[in-house]
Amino acid sequence: MHPGIASATAAYAAWGLFPLYFRQLAHVPALEVIAHRTLWSLVFVALVLLVRGQRGWVRPVLRQPRVLAGFALSALLLSVNWLIYVWAVNNGHVLDASLGYFILPLVNVAMGYFLLGERPRRGQWLAVGLAGAGVAWLAWQAGGLPWLALAIAFSFGFYGLLRKTAALGALEGLALETAVLAPVALGLLLWWAWRGTAAWTHATPGEGLWMLAAGPVTAVPLLLFAAGARRVPLATLGLLQYISPTLQFLLGAWLFGEAVQGGRLAGFVLIWAALAFYTLEGMWQRRSVVPVRQP
Repeated sequence: MHPGIASATAAYAAWGLFPLYFRQLAHVPALEVIAHRTLWSLVFVALVLLVRGQRGWVRPVLRQPRVLAGFALSALLLSVNWLIYVWAVNNGHVLDASLGYFILPLVNVAMGYFLLGERPRRGQWLAVGLAGAGVAWLAWQAGGLPWLALAIAFSFGFYGLLRKTAALGALEGLALETAVLAPVALGLLLWWAWRGTAAWTHATPGEGLWMLAAGPVTAVPLLLFAAGARRVPLATLGLLQYISPTLQFLLGAWLFGEAVQGGRLAGFVLIWAALAFYTLEGMWQRRSVVPVRQP
């Protein structure tokens, strides 16, 4: 549990700071940013696998159509999530994106309960209910269903479920996902270059480095997440997720200057209270099950 929680926490903290990175590529169309993320992530992960000598997994996987189909689906969900998120950050919707990741833990808890047979404790359900009230309040304040936020939550929620039950480890799984997407990404980049509309063909050396950095910036948090997801119950993973949208909210409100009405702030306070209660309940539960040594 503890290594899993540490890995997941590091991943969510990195994702929470992603707006700082993507604002450096605000002049690049979102779809082109995703193409760069895909290609340079594949290069980065392939180098890591090569250094570690992990090559024997490729042939067995190629002989398993069900495994390939599962990773093709997870790759599709991942690319959809990337595209929506990058578009939101670069078009002044960081707060909407953070709302999507606030909704995501509720999606994870529901999936864990209905699909994986996980049974959260009563205290955990109370925390989830409090967070759900906060999300419902935020949706009501928005005047309707927050479609962008829901798309982010459900695309990554189902991706997390597939990765939790995947047959491959974190490195191998990400390599396969990006390999599935790489031909499309490379084809799009070359097509845009041929038409003269590709941002990368006109980039300065500094801008080119920001594009190349998409590989490690994307891959490292995903590897941490995949490693943590395999060791942590989905309900716990869902509540740790609040680290990321809280950081995004702070960046959107105080660094990027997006407007925060008092009514919306009340919803975020409810969600933060739920996270605090969930954390304290977990600490109390762990203390209550520690065996007492006999003298």
